[in-house]
Formats: sequence, structure tokens, C-alpha cells
Amino acid sequence: MENILKQLPQKAKEAEAENKKFFAKLKKKPPKHLDSLMQELHEEEFKRTDCLTCANCCKTTGPLFTDKDIERISKHFRMKPQQFIETYLRIDEDKDYVLQSVPCTFLGADNYCSIYDVRPKACREFPHTDRKKFQQISNLTIKNVAICPAAFNIVEEMKRRVNSK
Repeated sequence: MENILKQLPQKAKEAEAENKKFFAKLKKKPPKHLDSLMQELHEEEFKRTDCLTCANCCKTTGPLFTDKDIERISKHFRMKPQQFIETYLRIDEDKDYVLQSVPCTFLGADNYCSIYDVRPKACREFPHTDRKKFQQISNLTIKNVAICPAAFNIVEEMKRRVNSK
């Protein structure tokens, strides 16, 4: 996994122009079967990929925290939401709540998440490759392929399958 993670940013950079062109075409005219294809590719990839051997998303980026996330997680810690915010979060340039620092405060040395059952929505849905109307999040996906080996593999396979039709 270490080698894969070392090579991933470079591989993502090399594929970036092609991915941008591909996603632009996809946005204009998404195939009818795109949602089901993405669901299938996502499920196939995550049968092979164990996030616990990687956790690169938790080590290199932080999720956005919605008000519902803050409410749920602060309740888990038996804290007031404001106390949770002051302890763990900051407001970023887009006026979103994010972690004060990365790697994630809640990530253990064993790559397990200490708040897994109440984790933020952004973490639950990462890398967002099984999302409906997938073509609408192309900018996010282009960022995620540089972070997540599974997302990279899913996009590469999607390009093969869509372009072969």
C-alpha cells in the first residue's frame, strides 16, 4: 500500500488532463446507465480494497462537518456542540467547519476511527464514487483520485467501460 500511495499523486497528475476532458464530455451527455455503472464499479473495487490498510483520506485531508454531524458527534462525546467546535474544528475559507489539523484527530495508529459509528457524512460517503448523478461532482472526484487509490481505480475502469461503448 505504501508504494501505491507514493505513486498515486503522480499517477493522478498524469491522468488529470484526460480526466477533465472525460468528465466534461460526461457532464454534457451522461450515459443512461452511469448511476448503475458507478454503483457496480464502486462495489467491485471495495471488495478488493481495505480502507484500513490505507486511511490516506484521514491522514491527508479533513472532512466538512455539517450541523447534523456536529450535533451527533458532540452528543457522542457528551459535549455541547459549541464546546466540540472549539475543541476540534475551525472555519475554513469557504465558511465550512473542518478539522483544526490533519491527520484526523479521531484516527488511531491502527487506522481505525474512534468515532466510526458517528463519523461525519463526508467520511461515510467518501470517496463519493457510488453517488447518483456522479458526473456532477467531477471536480471533487479529480481531487479524490489523488488521495484515494480506490477512487483512482474506479475512475480508470469507468473511462475504459464508458469509452468502449
